[in-house]
Amino acid sequence: MTDTAPITVVHNEKAQRFEAAVAGGIAHTDYRRTGKVLHMVHTEVPPEAAGGGVASKVVKAALDYAAANGLAVFPTCTYVRGYMQRHPETHALLAPGASL
Repeated sequence: MTDTAPITVVHNEKAQRFEAAVAGGIAHTDYRRTGKVLHMVHTEVPPEAAGGGVASKVVKAALDYAAANGLAVFPTCTYVRGYMQRHPETHALLAPGASL
């Protein structure tokens, strides 16, 4: 997939995930909400869309949502943890007890 195709990320609250329709299916980052904490548990991108920055777009949307809604983030997903390590501006979102 190239960056020429626009990617729209939507919040699917019922499924507890942020998702985008991409080549090969749906890219998504899943969470479980406990009170004011989003436990980020899994990120997946279809192989046909891998390498196009899709995962970072869905994770950024989830973190933007958390910031806009006063939520903390507990990144158990290795992709989310790595994204947050690379983006220091997200560190303030870390839930108590969470680490990168």
